[in-house]
Amino acid sequence: MTILVTGGAGFIGANYVLRKRLKDQGIILNLDKLTYAGNLATLASLQSDPKHVFIQGDIGHRQLVTDLLEQYRPQAILNFAAETHVDRSIDGPDAFIQTNILGTFHLLEATRSYWRTLNPPEQEQFRFLHVSTDEVFGTLELDDPPFAETTAYAPNSPYSASKASSDHLARSYFHTYNLPTLITNCSNNYGPYQFPEKLIPLIILNAIAGKSLPVYGDGQNIRDWLFVEDHCRAIDLVLTQGQAGETYNIGGGAEQTNIGLVQHICTILDELRPHSEFAPHANLITFVQDRPGHDRRYAIDFRKIKHQLGWTPQMTIESGLRKTVQWYLAHPDWCQRVTADQYYLQRLGLKAD
Repeated sequence: MTILVTGGAGFIGANYVLRKRLKDQGIILNLDKLTYAGNLATLASLQSDPKHVFIQGDIGHRQLVTDLLEQYRPQAILNFAAETHVDRSIDGPDAFIQTNILGTFHLLEATRSYWRTLNPPEQEQFRFLHVSTDEVFGTLELDDPPFAETTAYAPNSPYSASKASSDHLARSYFHTYNLPTLITNCSNNYGPYQFPEKLIPLIILNAIAGKSLPVYGDGQNIRDWLFVEDHCRAIDLVLTQGQAGETYNIGGGAEQTNIGLVQHICTILDELRPHSEFAPHANLITFVQDRPGHDRRYAIDFRKIKHQLGWTPQMTIESGLRKTVQWYLAHPDWCQRVTADQYYLQRLGLKAD
Protein backbone atom coordinates (compact mmCIF):
# COMPACT_ATOMS: atom_id res chain seq x y z
CA MET A 1 0.00 0.00 0.00
CA THR A 2 1.22 3.48 -0.90
CA ILE A 3 0.08 6.25 1.45
CA LEU A 4 0.50 10.01 1.16
CA VAL A 5 1.07 11.43 4.63
CA THR A 6 0.86 15.21 4.94
CA GLY A 7 2.58 16.86 7.89
CA GLY A 8 4.71 13.75 8.32
CA ALA A 9 7.65 15.61 9.85
CA GLY A 10 5.54 17.02 12.68
CA PHE A 11 4.86 15.42 16.03
CA ILE A 12 1.97 13.02 15.39
CA GLY A 13 2.66 12.59 11.68
CA ALA A 14 6.30 11.65 12.23
CA ASN A 15 5.40 9.17 14.95
CA TYR A 16 2.91 7.60 12.54
CA VAL A 17 5.46 7.42 9.71
CA LEU A 18 8.14 5.90 11.97
CA ARG A 19 5.69 3.30 13.23
CA LYS A 20 4.59 2.33 9.71
CA ARG A 21 8.13 1.95 8.44
CA LEU A 22 9.20 0.02 11.55
CA LYS A 23 6.50 -2.48 10.63
CA ASP A 24 7.49 -2.20 6.92
CA GLN A 25 3.90 -1.46 6.00
CA GLY A 26 4.09 -0.10 2.47
CA ILE A 27 5.50 3.02 0.84
CA ILE A 28 5.14 6.39 2.60
CA LEU A 29 5.09 9.64 0.64
CA ASN A 30 5.80 12.27 3.26
CA LEU A 31 4.76 15.80 2.32
CA ASP A 32 5.69 18.46 4.88
CA LYS A 33 6.21 22.20 4.61
CA LEU A 34 8.92 22.08 7.31
CA THR A 35 7.70 24.99 9.36
CA TYR A 36 9.09 25.40 12.89
CA ALA A 37 7.23 22.28 14.12
CA GLY A 38 8.41 20.01 11.30
CA ASN A 39 11.84 18.54 11.84
CA LEU A 40 13.74 16.13 9.60
CA ALA A 41 15.87 15.15 12.59
CA THR A 42 12.85 13.20 13.79
CA LEU A 43 13.00 11.13 10.59
CA ALA A 44 16.77 10.60 10.57
CA SER A 45 16.41 6.83 10.87
CA LEU A 46 14.56 6.78 7.53
CA GLN A 47 17.16 8.76 5.59
CA SER A 48 18.24 5.77 3.48
CA ASP A 49 14.88 3.98 3.48
CA PRO A 50 13.74 3.61 -0.16
CA LYS A 51 10.13 3.18 0.99
CA HIS A 52 10.08 6.61 2.63
CA VAL A 53 9.92 9.43 0.09
CA PHE A 54 10.13 12.90 1.60
CA ILE A 55 8.89 15.95 -0.30
CA GLN A 56 9.11 19.43 1.14
CA GLY A 57 5.98 21.28 0.16
CA ASP A 58 2.67 22.86 1.12
CA ILE A 59 -0.70 21.07 1.03
CA GLY A 60 -2.07 24.36 -0.31
CA HIS A 61 0.07 23.98 -3.45
CA ARG A 62 -2.55 22.11 -5.46
CA GLN A 63 -0.38 21.45 -8.53
CA LEU A 64 2.35 19.91 -6.39
CA VAL A 65 -0.17 17.61 -4.71
CA THR A 66 -1.72 16.75 -8.06
CA ASP A 67 1.67 15.82 -9.50
CA LEU A 68 2.49 13.62 -6.51
CA LEU A 69 -0.84 11.80 -6.76
CA GLU A 70 -0.41 11.19 -10.48
CA GLN A 71 3.17 9.99 -10.08
CA TYR A 72 2.82 7.69 -7.06
CA ARG A 73 -0.88 6.65 -7.24
CA PRO A 74 -1.48 6.26 -3.48
CA GLN A 75 -4.35 4.21 -2.11
CA ALA A 76 -4.85 6.54 0.87
CA ILE A 77 -4.11 10.05 2.11
CA LEU A 78 -3.64 10.91 5.79
CA ASN A 79 -3.85 14.61 6.52
CA PHE A 80 -1.87 15.49 9.64
CA ALA A 81 -0.74 18.85 8.23
CA ALA A 82 -1.98 21.69 10.41
CA GLU A 83 -1.06 24.66 12.53
CA THR A 84 -1.91 23.43 16.02
CA HIS A 85 -0.77 25.78 18.77
CA VAL A 86 -3.53 27.80 20.45
CA ASP A 87 -1.23 30.59 21.65
CA ARG A 88 0.13 31.05 18.14
CA SER A 89 -3.40 31.23 16.75
CA ILE A 90 -4.20 34.02 19.22
CA ASP A 91 -1.05 35.94 18.31
CA GLY A 92 -1.45 35.44 14.55
CA PRO A 93 -4.51 33.60 13.20
CA ASP A 94 -3.68 34.13 9.52
CA ALA A 95 -1.43 31.08 9.20
CA PHE A 96 -4.15 28.91 10.74
CA ILE A 97 -6.70 30.06 8.17
CA GLN A 98 -4.25 29.54 5.32
CA THR A 99 -3.08 26.06 6.31
CA ASN A 100 -5.96 24.49 8.20
CA ILE A 101 -8.81 25.77 6.04
CA LEU A 102 -7.48 26.73 2.62
CA GLY A 103 -4.74 24.11 2.69
CA THR A 104 -7.23 21.36 3.48
CA PHE A 105 -9.53 22.66 0.73
CA HIS A 106 -6.79 22.52 -1.91
CA LEU A 107 -5.74 19.07 -0.72
CA LEU A 108 -9.32 17.83 -0.96
CA GLU A 109 -9.74 19.29 -4.43
CA ALA A 110 -6.55 17.64 -5.70
CA THR A 111 -7.64 14.39 -4.10
CA ARG A 112 -11.12 14.57 -5.63
CA SER A 113 -9.67 15.06 -9.11
CA TYR A 114 -7.29 12.14 -8.64
CA TRP A 115 -9.97 9.87 -7.12
CA ARG A 116 -12.20 10.37 -10.16
CA THR A 117 -9.48 8.83 -12.38
CA LEU A 118 -9.51 5.57 -10.40
CA ASN A 119 -11.54 2.57 -11.50
CA PRO A 120 -14.59 1.67 -9.36
CA PRO A 121 -12.84 -0.96 -7.15
CA GLU A 122 -9.95 1.45 -6.52
CA GLN A 123 -12.38 4.26 -5.71
CA GLU A 124 -14.15 2.05 -3.19
CA GLN A 125 -10.91 1.06 -1.46
CA PHE A 126 -9.43 4.58 -1.42
CA ARG A 127 -9.51 6.58 1.84
CA PHE A 128 -8.87 10.21 2.81
CA LEU A 129 -8.36 10.39 6.58
CA HIS A 130 -8.46 13.85 8.13
CA VAL A 131 -6.87 14.09 11.59
CA SER A 132 -8.52 16.64 13.88
CA THR A 133 -8.91 17.61 17.51
CA ASP A 134 -11.41 17.53 20.37
CA GLU A 135 -11.06 21.31 20.67
CA VAL A 136 -13.61 21.75 17.87
CA PHE A 137 -16.31 20.81 20.41
CA GLY A 138 -15.55 23.75 22.69
CA THR A 139 -15.49 23.38 26.46
CA LEU A 140 -17.16 21.22 29.11
CA GLU A 141 -18.31 21.87 32.64
CA LEU A 142 -17.10 19.50 35.34
CA ASP A 143 -20.32 17.48 35.35
CA ASP A 144 -20.87 17.44 31.57
CA PRO A 145 -20.59 14.12 29.71
CA PRO A 146 -17.51 13.73 27.47
CA PHE A 147 -17.53 14.81 23.84
CA ALA A 148 -19.16 12.26 21.55
CA GLU A 149 -19.08 12.13 17.76
CA THR A 150 -22.54 13.71 17.80
CA THR A 151 -21.54 16.68 20.01
CA ALA A 152 -22.22 20.02 18.32
CA TYR A 153 -19.18 22.00 17.27
CA ALA A 154 -18.49 25.13 19.34
CA PRO A 155 -14.82 26.18 18.82
CA ASN A 156 -13.48 28.94 21.05
CA SER A 157 -10.08 29.83 19.58
CA PRO A 158 -8.87 30.70 16.07
CA TYR A 159 -7.05 27.35 16.08
CA SER A 160 -10.08 25.26 16.96
CA ALA A 161 -12.29 27.29 14.62
CA SER A 162 -9.93 26.60 11.73
CA LYS A 163 -9.87 22.88 12.53
CA ALA A 164 -13.67 22.83 12.78
CA SER A 165 -13.86 24.38 9.33
CA SER A 166 -11.51 21.77 7.88
CA ASP A 167 -13.60 18.99 9.46
CA HIS A 168 -16.72 20.38 7.82
CA LEU A 169 -14.96 20.50 4.47
CA ALA A 170 -13.84 16.87 4.74
CA ARG A 171 -17.33 15.78 5.73
CA SER A 172 -18.92 17.74 2.89
CA TYR A 173 -16.72 16.08 0.28
CA PHE A 174 -18.11 12.70 1.30
CA HIS A 175 -21.72 13.80 1.21
CA THR A 176 -21.42 15.94 -1.93
CA TYR A 177 -18.86 14.10 -4.05
CA ASN A 178 -18.84 10.61 -2.45
CA LEU A 179 -15.12 10.99 -1.76
CA PRO A 180 -14.47 8.34 0.92
CA THR A 181 -13.35 10.58 3.77
CA LEU A 182 -12.84 9.73 7.43
CA ILE A 183 -12.40 12.15 10.34
CA THR A 184 -10.75 11.50 13.69
CA ASN A 185 -11.01 13.86 16.67
CA CYS A 186 -8.38 13.18 19.30
CA SER A 187 -7.60 14.49 22.76
CA ASN A 188 -4.26 16.06 23.78
CA ASN A 189 -1.36 13.99 22.46
CA TYR A 190 1.99 13.59 24.19
CA GLY A 191 5.10 11.50 23.74
CA PRO A 192 8.46 11.51 21.91
CA TYR A 193 9.33 14.18 19.33
CA GLN A 194 6.76 16.76 20.47
CA PHE A 195 7.81 20.37 19.92
CA PRO A 196 8.56 22.00 23.29
CA GLU A 197 5.99 24.76 23.08
CA LYS A 198 3.44 22.16 24.19
CA LEU A 199 2.79 21.62 27.88
CA ILE A 200 4.50 18.33 28.68
CA PRO A 201 7.84 18.78 26.86
CA LEU A 202 7.97 22.44 27.90
CA ILE A 203 7.59 21.50 31.56
CA ILE A 204 10.22 18.74 31.28
CA LEU A 205 12.82 20.96 29.60
CA ASN A 206 12.15 23.96 31.83
CA ALA A 207 12.40 21.81 34.94
CA ILE A 208 15.75 20.22 34.09
CA ALA A 209 17.08 23.69 33.24
CA GLY A 210 15.84 25.18 36.50
CA LYS A 211 13.42 27.55 34.77
CA SER A 212 9.95 28.42 36.01
CA LEU A 213 7.13 26.00 35.26
CA PRO A 214 4.28 28.34 34.29
CA VAL A 215 0.69 27.19 34.69
CA TYR A 216 -2.17 29.26 33.31
CA GLY A 217 -4.76 30.69 35.72
CA ASP A 218 -5.56 28.47 38.68
CA GLY A 219 -4.25 25.30 37.03
CA GLN A 220 -7.64 23.58 37.22
CA ASN A 221 -8.21 23.35 33.47
CA ILE A 222 -8.74 19.69 32.61
CA ARG A 223 -7.47 17.81 29.57
CA ASP A 224 -7.67 14.20 28.48
CA TRP A 225 -4.21 12.87 27.58
CA LEU A 226 -3.50 10.40 24.78
CA PHE A 227 -0.09 8.79 24.25
CA VAL A 228 0.94 9.33 20.64
CA GLU A 229 1.64 5.64 19.94
CA ASP A 230 -1.90 4.78 21.02
CA HIS A 231 -3.18 7.48 18.69
CA CYS A 232 -1.20 6.07 15.76
CA ARG A 233 -2.64 2.60 16.38
CA ALA A 234 -6.14 4.07 16.35
CA ILE A 235 -5.52 5.94 13.10
CA ASP A 236 -4.36 2.72 11.44
CA LEU A 237 -7.54 0.96 12.54
CA VAL A 238 -9.75 3.78 11.27
CA LEU A 239 -7.85 3.84 7.97
CA THR A 240 -8.13 0.11 7.34
CA GLN A 241 -11.43 -0.77 9.04
CA GLY A 242 -13.35 2.47 9.46
CA GLN A 243 -16.54 3.19 7.55
CA ALA A 244 -16.21 5.92 4.91
CA GLY A 245 -18.03 9.09 5.87
CA GLU A 246 -17.77 8.37 9.59
CA THR A 247 -16.11 10.29 12.43
CA TYR A 248 -14.24 8.55 15.25
CA ASN A 249 -13.26 10.07 18.60
CA ILE A 250 -9.91 8.94 20.00
CA GLY A 251 -9.21 9.57 23.69
CA GLY A 252 -6.76 8.44 26.31
CA GLY A 253 -9.22 8.02 29.18
CA ALA A 254 -6.84 10.08 31.31
CA GLU A 255 -8.36 13.37 32.44
CA GLN A 256 -5.93 15.50 34.45
CA THR A 257 -5.92 19.04 35.76
CA ASN A 258 -3.01 21.03 34.37
CA ILE A 259 -1.54 21.59 37.82
CA GLY A 260 -1.91 17.90 38.67
CA LEU A 261 -0.14 16.91 35.45
CA VAL A 262 2.73 19.33 36.06
CA GLN A 263 3.14 18.05 39.61
CA HIS A 264 3.16 14.48 38.29
CA ILE A 265 5.98 15.33 35.88
CA CYS A 266 7.92 16.94 38.72
CA THR A 267 7.55 13.80 40.83
CA ILE A 268 8.92 11.64 37.99
CA LEU A 269 11.84 14.03 37.51
CA ASP A 270 12.57 13.98 41.25
CA GLU A 271 12.80 10.20 41.04
CA LEU A 272 14.90 10.07 37.85
CA ARG A 273 17.16 12.96 38.87
CA PRO A 274 17.17 12.89 42.67
CA HIS A 275 20.47 14.77 42.92
CA SER A 276 19.44 17.64 40.65
CA GLU A 277 20.10 21.04 42.16
CA PHE A 278 16.54 21.96 41.18
CA ALA A 279 14.81 19.15 43.08
CA PRO A 280 12.12 19.11 44.26
CA HIS A 281 11.11 20.39 40.85
CA ALA A 282 7.61 21.36 41.98
CA ASN A 283 9.19 24.38 43.67
CA LEU A 284 9.62 25.82 40.15
CA ILE A 285 5.85 25.98 39.50
CA THR A 286 4.56 29.51 38.86
CA PHE A 287 0.98 30.55 38.12
CA VAL A 288 0.66 33.05 35.25
CA GLN A 289 -2.16 35.09 33.71
CA ASP A 290 -4.72 32.87 32.02
CA ARG A 291 -4.97 32.49 28.27
CA PRO A 292 -7.83 34.43 26.59
CA GLY A 293 -10.85 32.20 26.04
CA HIS A 294 -9.18 29.27 27.80
CA ASP A 295 -11.45 26.20 27.59
CA ARG A 296 -12.06 24.72 31.03
CA ARG A 297 -12.33 21.02 30.29
CA TYR A 298 -12.00 18.52 27.45
CA ALA A 299 -13.02 14.88 27.70
CA ILE A 300 -13.49 12.25 24.99
CA ASP A 301 -16.05 9.49 24.73
CA PHE A 302 -14.30 6.87 22.59
CA ARG A 303 -16.86 4.08 22.92
CA LYS A 304 -17.54 4.11 19.17
CA ILE A 305 -14.00 3.18 18.13
CA LYS A 306 -13.80 0.74 21.04
CA HIS A 307 -16.99 -1.12 20.15
CA GLN A 308 -16.73 -0.93 16.35
CA LEU A 309 -12.98 -1.34 15.81
CA GLY A 310 -11.76 -2.87 19.07
CA TRP A 311 -9.38 -0.05 20.00
CA THR A 312 -8.53 1.05 23.53
CA PRO A 313 -5.48 2.98 24.77
CA GLN A 314 -2.70 0.71 26.02
CA MET A 315 -0.67 3.37 27.83
CA THR A 316 -1.75 4.68 31.21
CA ILE A 317 -0.99 8.28 32.13
CA GLU A 318 1.63 7.05 34.61
CA SER A 319 3.47 4.78 32.16
CA GLY A 320 3.10 7.25 29.31
CA LEU A 321 4.45 10.21 31.27
CA ARG A 322 7.37 8.19 32.57
CA LYS A 323 8.27 7.00 29.08
CA THR A 324 7.99 10.56 27.75
CA VAL A 325 10.17 12.09 30.47
CA GLN A 326 12.78 9.38 29.94
CA TRP A 327 12.78 10.06 26.19
CA TYR A 328 13.40 13.80 26.59
CA LEU A 329 16.15 13.20 29.13
CA ALA A 330 17.83 10.80 26.70
CA HIS A 331 17.61 13.08 23.64
CA PRO A 332 19.10 16.49 24.56
CA ASP A 333 20.56 16.99 21.06
CA TRP A 334 17.14 16.73 19.42
CA CYS A 335 15.69 19.13 21.97
CA GLN A 336 18.47 21.65 21.43
CA ARG A 337 17.98 21.62 17.65
CA VAL A 338 14.22 22.19 17.70
CA THR A 339 14.26 24.85 20.41
CA ALA A 340 16.47 27.14 18.36
CA ASP A 341 13.25 28.58 16.94
CA GLN A 342 12.95 32.25 17.85
CA TYR A 343 9.25 32.05 18.68
CA TYR A 344 9.95 29.33 21.19
CA LEU A 345 12.73 31.37 22.78
CA GLN A 346 10.47 34.42 23.04
CA ARG A 347 7.62 32.44 24.58
CA LEU A 348 9.76 30.30 26.87
CA GLY A 349 8.07 30.31 30.21
CA LEU A 350 4.51 30.19 28.88
CA LYS A 351 2.47 27.06 29.37
CA ALA A 352 0.73 25.64 26.31
CA ASP A 353 -1.65 22.80 25.61
